Amino acid sequence: MLISEMSLEKLTKAQITDLVFGMESEIDDGTLSGDCIFVFGGTSMERTDKAVALFNDARAPYILFTGGDRYGTRTDREALVLRDRAIELGVPKESTMVETSSNNTIENILCSLVILDRKLGLHSIRRLLLVSQQWHMRRCMLMFRTFLPSWVDLVWCPEDRLVASRDNWWKEPEWERRVMNEAFKVVNGVQDRYFIDADIPI
Repeated sequence: MLISEMSLEKLTKAQITDLVFGMESEIDDGTLSGDCIFVFGGTSMERTDKAVALFNDARAPYILFTGGDRYGTRTDREALVLRDRAIELGVPKESTMVETSSNNTIENILCSLVILDRKLGLHSIRRLLLVSQQWHMRRCMLMFRTFLPSWVDLVWCPEDRLVASRDNWWKEPEWERRVMNEAFKVVNGVQDRYFIDADIPI
């Protein structure tokens, strides 16, 4: 089903789960290495922990942390906080990159393209490992597919969280609200042409 043709009111819980979190087959299975680990901005240290685990498993030689001060509402830029945590956990500073200008998900990507090009060369990148919260999957992947060269493979490597996962997001009102809001952002983002459409087998 094309995302642009979806009506959230008509989707089942299972369909919303696959739309937002991605299907099991779309999630990292631990076998693929990449050129860089891309960490979306935010305040969750779980995403840094995930990125460090991938780095320590030699899945990629670099980690790019993204995120600014969220339109001036934060004292510390997200990327620097996440990067400093990674260094505390043993990642060499020279193995990290930071993008500190972005304020939202789409800017995380757009503002990082120059950094990736200068460090690695976009023409040389073959695969990126993407890290964020579990329910961020579909929107992140669609945005990357919109703005990144088509030859770059993407692997979704979500944070390791027990709450708000694909198996239990509807059990707490706040997590259900967040996931449904994310589902709205996915469908509305496609319909308003913020990022490309996709055919999801749900």
